Amino acid sequence: MNYEKQGIKQGITLHQIQTENYKTNLYAIFIATPLKRENVTLDALISAVLRRGTKNLPSQEQISKKLEMMYGASFNCGIEKTGDNHILKFYLEALSEEFLPKPEELIKESLGILLDLSFNPYTENGAFKAEYVEGEKQNLKQIIEAKIDQKDRYAYDRCTEEMFKGKPYGLYKYGYVEDLESITPESLYKYYQELIATAKIDIFCSGRIKDKNVKEIIEQNENIQNLKERKPNYIINNETTEAKERNEQDKTQKSIDANEQIEGKENNEIKDKKENVVTESMQIAQGKLVIGLDVNETKENSRFIASVYNAILGGGANSKLFQNVREKNSLAYTANSGYIRVKNAIFIRCGIEIDNYQKALDTIKEQLEDMKNGKFTDEDIKNSKELILASIEGITEEQDTEITYYYGQELADRFVTVEEYAEKIKDVTKEQIIDLAKNVTINTIYFLRD
Repeated sequence: MNYEKQGIKQGITLHQIQTENYKTNLYAIFIATPLKRENVTLDALISAVLRRGTKNLPSQEQISKKLEMMYGASFNCGIEKTGDNHILKFYLEALSEEFLPKPEELIKESLGILLDLSFNPYTENGAFKAEYVEGEKQNLKQIIEAKIDQKDRYAYDRCTEEMFKGKPYGLYKYGYVEDLESITPESLYKYYQELIATAKIDIFCSGRIKDKNVKEIIEQNENIQNLKERKPNYIINNETTEAKERNEQDKTQKSIDANEQIEGKENNEIKDKKENVVTESMQIAQGKLVIGLDVNETKENSRFIASVYNAILGGGANSKLFQNVREKNSLAYTANSGYIRVKNAIFIRCGIEIDNYQKALDTIKEQLEDMKNGKFTDEDIKNSKELILASIEGITEEQDTEITYYYGQELADRFVTVEEYAEKIKDVTKEQIIDLAKNVTINTIYFLRD
């Protein structure tokens, strides 16, 4: 296997991926912390401020010049929401040492800059530079306010927000405008210091790195030496943890309903959880229908079955949603679904004529019932598996995709090699899909209309 995982310090892990498919090496640092309403905006702002300068390279101009001197190396960073974690992401891509015109320690230099950008920021008077903070606050404000401009994405985010209301995953990854005004260079830097002292830190190196002593290079880096060991503060999300959480919530709700029944309140019987229907109006020409589904499956490794289920339901041009909602009934311009493994949820997304809302919704529900009743063919299963297997083959064809795959395994505490992943998809049976389909329920229906 071309993947190796090693501990640097408690809470800090090195991941090495040896591949000769590229002339470049890709280095990445991920800083993971639990998603929280009080910190979500701070996290997003920090990821932007850090790229502005380090103690050794105090400005973006100097960073750019340095990267250019490193044979055109490139740097990028950002923020991502993965399950109930907020991830600060830093990437640096540089030429492999084998292709340099003369011997140089480019791996050490690349890792040094990336670690500097992550853990050695430029400061003034014990705080982030005020100019950098204010500039990035304005940029972040524009990003947050512009989310309404992309209606497809906005509808998806709103459905997620409603489906996970009051929970970490319902938070917007870039935070909230109302938080920005109170953030100062001092308060932001104080939070940053707390973050890097407690967060889970993962360092990835992908490329021609065999026998390059990457672990030694990282351990000897001053920034790493300054970081203390920690019991990493992050959330493990996988199909099992999500199912357990929902089961506990269901038990609590049933207990509340039972108490209300005893007290003689309106409900005369304990009712099943109702669909949450949310309608929002905006000046739009095309309606956006998003349906959030819970996959209430408690078996470990059910994610492979759910992946095939989702592919049959709405994963491609042969899927039930595409064929029945879009092609046969002409109810939607787009109709697809996506499986969010870390939350064991599926989101159906359709762009529809506003007047077709009820008919489109009814047709979608028919497809969900068909799945429960096994109304799909062996050919459907074959096509869906081929679709997934093609995407699995693509994992090792892009360095950042392969890094993302292994990092996802790390956060979920569910390690499966790419080869094992493919085999588990091949092993999924029709009976397993039907059993899982019976445990798929509608949680939230969100409709953005005129």
